[in-house]
Amino acid sequence: MPELPEAETIARGLNAVLPGRVVRDVEVLRADVVNGPARAFAGAVAGRAVREVGRRGKNVVLALDDSTRMVVNLGMTGRIMTGSGDGADPRSTHPAVVFRLEDGGRVTYDDVRRFGLLTAVPATEWRRWSGRLGPEPLARSFTAARMRRILAPSRSPVRSLLLDQRKIAGVGNIYAVEALWFARIHPLAPARDIGATAAAGLHRALRRVLRNAIRAGGTTLRNYRDADGNEGRFGRVLRAYGREGEPCTRCRTPIERIVFGGRPAFRCPRCQDGSGPR
Repeated sequence: MPELPEAETIARGLNAVLPGRVVRDVEVLRADVVNGPARAFAGAVAGRAVREVGRRGKNVVLALDDSTRMVVNLGMTGRIMTGSGDGADPRSTHPAVVFRLEDGGRVTYDDVRRFGLLTAVPATEWRRWSGRLGPEPLARSFTAARMRRILAPSRSPVRSLLLDQRKIAGVGNIYAVEALWFARIHPLAPARDIGATAAAGLHRALRRVLRNAIRAGGTTLRNYRDADGNEGRFGRVLRAYGREGEPCTRCRTPIERIVFGGRPAFRCPRCQDGSGPR
């Protein structure tokens, strides 16, 4: 599933071309990717101008001129394509929603597996909707001290806590695993056992990994493409995720794959042996 860097990359690409343009009409081809009745969703978006495109957590957020937000959760295989013409984008293999613009442009939401979800959030509901998510890890207000406060009460493995969108918004398995490698913390370490020194190191590592991934346009392992159809380049520099059996770039010990919480994690048995800084 696209994580914060992928959503941020897509949002930036769309924000370069969509603000000020008006949605003429909306054609919902696959109603299961729309939250609520398809007609109500289309009615909330049609006739509205796009004010700006941003991100909240793993979601791309289009702010409309009446302060409605169209939230796009890409699921596992969702893609957003821009172009011109009335029909679905010719690059689209599984079009789900087509937004036709007044200037002849077009935005196509394509989703092979249809695990994504598009939601029109009224202005009056936005604060409550956003409040269900934790803080943004790249925000200035997300300090090392705040990281420590999030970790301290929890008995959960630290990797599991990092994936909890109610605790920290936007972090998924790839970037949690990478941050823990940089911070030399075992993915199974109980969050509450991570002291101030290690929490500060994890805070730095997480922000560093996310920023570098955004600069690389995200990580493409299979389906992800940005708004221009390009693959993300961060996969070329992964240090732990997906590198089972390959030598750790720090100490040359083979990377180990472990599974818990229904998801794989990767760690260096030497660098992340549980005896790191507390």
